[in-house]
Amino acid sequence: MGKKQYTIILAFITIVIACNKDVTEEFFAGFIKPAHFPDPVYRFADNPVTKEGFELGRKLFYEPRLSRNNTITCGSCHIQSSAFTQHGHDVSHGIDDRLGRRNSLPIMNLAWIPNYMWDGGIFDLDLQPIAPITAHEEMDETVANIISKLQVHPEYPKLFKNAFGSETITTAAFMKALSQFMLMCISSNSKYDSVKTGRTSFTVEEAQGYTIVQQKCAGCHAEPLFTDNSFRNNGIGIGANDDMGRYEVTLNENDKYRFRVPSLRNLAYTAPYMHDGRFYTLDAVIDHYSFTVQETQNLDPLLKQNNEPGIPLTSDEKKKIKAFLNTLNDKVFVTDKLTAEQ
Repeated sequence: MGKKQYTIILAFITIVIACNKDVTEEFFAGFIKPAHFPDPVYRFADNPVTKEGFELGRKLFYEPRLSRNNTITCGSCHIQSSAFTQHGHDVSHGIDDRLGRRNSLPIMNLAWIPNYMWDGGIFDLDLQPIAPITAHEEMDETVANIISKLQVHPEYPKLFKNAFGSETITTAAFMKALSQFMLMCISSNSKYDSVKTGRTSFTVEEAQGYTIVQQKCAGCHAEPLFTDNSFRNNGIGIGANDDMGRYEVTLNENDKYRFRVPSLRNLAYTAPYMHDGRFYTLDAVIDHYSFTVQETQNLDPLLKQNNEPGIPLTSDEKKKIKAFLNTLNDKVFVTDKLTAEQ
């Protein structure tokens, strides 16, 4: 190799390293809102995202010490390749292979969600991990025991000091670190997002499906997050465990059998669907809204057309809807090394 060739190669490697360094530093500079997204609702003033806080949160997210017998992590039920859901399980499988009551919701775009869980029972992301940590069928642990385990760990006190200024691990710092990781699980790189930011265009079929979704689905699945964060009864009927949804939080009779409206993003990765995981395919979900909606207590008014339950859809419309929904799948999100277990 000649001296000139060597110099060119060395210069190229230097540029690549510099570019990667800039990208990494930009990512850890703080929360970056996608240009076409609304303002987030999370209080970043109380917990600004830092490189040290994010990395600590990521380590904690994949830390088995958060469970009673040190076997279950947050990532056990929220798997990145499944858009941070537990793919293939109708309801969550936790410690000692115990079964939960509900399907694992994706950890995705949480900065725009005002309350959490299928029933909205938790209103602050910094408090949300307490639910799975203490649930008998999930991690079956106490926060106090976790703090004790982390405090005697050879690495965690230093990591907490780097992130929050003290080697004494507090519950607040523990929760804020987990929030910093989850807040950065942003899905905004699907084909739909590329269209919205002017980088590409829909196919004819995708564009037609988009129009149908706007006309028949947007009342609940509002752009660009494809949820309005409301709680609704979608007419799937009472499940095997008679889960009453939001009623269990509010005790309001009008909230019986109402559940969170999930996002339509990343449906290719998040099967099965609904709060109890009863539908294993997207076709089954679309068919439900077309002709199996049940006239149940508190059925959402948007699911009644001409006083009949359901949203009439032709076979052609269903095909086009699926074509559009596939533009909401974000491969970058489910393969991003920064949010993967290190």
